[in-house]
Amino acid sequence: MATAAPSAIQAFTITLIVRRFIPETDEEPRWQSFDVEVFSTDRVLDALHKIKWEQDGTLSFRRSCAHGICGSDAMRINGRNRLACKTLVKDLDITEPIYVEAIKGLPLEKDLIVDMEPFFAAYREVKPFLISNSTPDKGKERVQTIANREIFDDTTKCILCAACTTSCPVFWTDGQYFGPAAIVNAHRFIFDSRDDAAKERLEILNDQEGVWRCRTTFNCTDACPRGIQVTKAIAEVKQAVLRGRA
Repeated sequence: MATAAPSAIQAFTITLIVRRFIPETDEEPRWQSFDVEVFSTDRVLDALHKIKWEQDGTLSFRRSCAHGICGSDAMRINGRNRLACKTLVKDLDITEPIYVEAIKGLPLEKDLIVDMEPFFAAYREVKPFLISNSTPDKGKERVQTIANREIFDDTTKCILCAACTTSCPVFWTDGQYFGPAAIVNAHRFIFDSRDDAAKERLEILNDQEGVWRCRTTFNCTDACPRGIQVTKAIAEVKQAVLRGRA
């Protein structure tokens, strides 16, 4: 007896409403609607590609690896910061239009692209690299226990997508605030037993635009596509500042 062939995956049409801004022609951002045929396995990034390749080649956005590692395609999808490459269309309410816009708090350059320089300037300021006053023995590594590694393991996962920082209400209104991502990357080295510059970083973050500007709204933790406990990390840095050491 012949068995029925499995049915093919069915395509369906969704509406994406994208906040456009072309600096050469637009005085203010505007919303533009696109109907796109997608499959249940498609992500929002796939839908944006179809718009750019098949409907409007002027649509601009950043993307690179498309696997949630590079962090370049962070954007607001239905009012929440997400990576477009990790957001499946079927996980959204496809009976309603899907709204897509650039992340907030950074200067808008074009469509879904923002100027990331203020974000990276804050990142550089916390000195996100190992600073050691000693050198390991020749041919040896810097030894660290499993327990010491676990203290900061969570904050090593940051991919610098800016989703956490640009979800922060304080960052939206205060252009000087370091922001969650910079503090997370400072945390990664402050609590690293191989590093000798914890005190220096804590002094930087004790500034009026440092950790004390955090209002613990948990927006950053909710927005992180890597699942980092961002608010917890900021709280640990605050405690370290009060103690004067990590």
